[in-house]
Amino acid sequence: MGLRAKIGIAIAATAAVVAVLIGVLVHNRTVDAQFDLAAESIDGRLQSLVQDRAAGVDSGRAIVNPPDLPAPLKAAVQHGKRGVYLEPDGPKPHLWAATELDGDIIALKRPYLREQETLRSLDRVLWMAGIAGTALGCVVGLLVAHRLGRRLTASAGTAQRIAEGDLTARLPLGGKDEIAQLTTAVNTMADALAARLQAERDVTANIAHELRTPVAGLVAAAGLLPPSRPTELVQDRAQHVRGLMEDVLEVARLDARTEKADTELRALGELARRTVRAMGAGAAPGLAGGDGDGAARRAVDVSVLSDGLVETDPRRVERILVNLISNALRHGAAPVTVEVERGVLRVRDGGPGFPEALLAHGPQRFRTGGGSDGHGLGLGLTIASGQARVLGARLTFANPESGGAEATLDLSGALRVGVESGQAEAEAGRTGMEAGRTEETAGGDGTDRDQGQDRDRGQNQGHGRTPSDRP
Repeated sequence: MGLRAKIGIAIAATAAVVAVLIGVLVHNRTVDAQFDLAAESIDGRLQSLVQDRAAGVDSGRAIVNPPDLPAPLKAAVQHGKRGVYLEPDGPKPHLWAATELDGDIIALKRPYLREQETLRSLDRVLWMAGIAGTALGCVVGLLVAHRLGRRLTASAGTAQRIAEGDLTARLPLGGKDEIAQLTTAVNTMADALAARLQAERDVTANIAHELRTPVAGLVAAAGLLPPSRPTELVQDRAQHVRGLMEDVLEVARLDARTEKADTELRALGELARRTVRAMGAGAAPGLAGGDGDGAARRAVDVSVLSDGLVETDPRRVERILVNLISNALRHGAAPVTVEVERGVLRVRDGGPGFPEALLAHGPQRFRTGGGSDGHGLGLGLTIASGQARVLGARLTFANPESGGAEATLDLSGALRVGVESGQAEAEAGRTGMEAGRTEETAGGDGTDRDQGQDRDRGQNQGHGRTPSDRP
């Protein structure tokens, strides 16, 4: 039950209780007032009759020694008291007044129906007023609850946007109540968090920029060394450092949220096949000693359940897919499959699954569950998530009950339905022709294949990530 419902029910219940209490109080006071007034009236008449009878005047209205006199009143009169008694029993209530005169009991009796009818009418009015008051309390409660709930919902939504990385989100200030204090606290927290994260990003980006020239010189110098096993090790490490530096720069660009997608209409199934073929040509992680494209095809199975045309940035989709497959090959286990279903891509493996921290908080740079070998910096999935955000897609991670890990890239928002089949075939054919160009590497950035393979070897021995397109 939500807070709005709880507040509304509480106010409505309070209104109902107050209406009942007021109704009971008014009812009892009215009963007492009616009885006092009627008793005073009949007692005055009784005294007049007794005085007349004592003076020898008999008006005939008095009842002498009535046999149906109520027992409590009879006992009071026999003790020398004058009393008034309401007899509620029987089909018709009566009001009695009696006293003793010369050994006889002199009594008066009258119906009490008029007072009871008045009381019933009053009760009906009280019930109607109580229902109306309760209904009004419900309306007021819902309005108050809606206003408070709307402000709290806005606070929760802003906090969620901040948690998702939108550090510009702020709550509008207003009021002087507790919710206004909460709003101020959330905005202060957001300012402090934004300043801290921005400082962290600036330091990371500045370090990567400063290292770019020295690392390029290191790679060039390593290429001039004479061929030998130590030379290969130095070149591998140099390529690994260069790849890590480029990844950090890419994360910094994605954090800045200035990247824009260059969209094209592509067949998603053929795009997945092209990416896997390119990874095989570039010696994807886990395929060392294989036969290039053939090894990649045996290691990663592409299953197109139903193809679809998506209007998206193909290079960014390839980048995401390469990182997901590389992560599965590096930290998971066979079989690794890529499944295409209209606008959804799924990458599955048979490994131990994603760490609980990643499932709970998503990928975070420089944080990793360690995989099976304890290596990795958490940049691959962080880049994949950032690229998905640029595409307006949704990237989720799960551990299916059947075991393994599953990453899902949902491009349903970019799916284009109603496109003619001829256009779809043309797009698929154009994508296949592009995949056959030998100049492209796994990421398709136009770099020479030999250079891509050299860098790939370095990354295989490092954190196991395949180079790909960096838009």
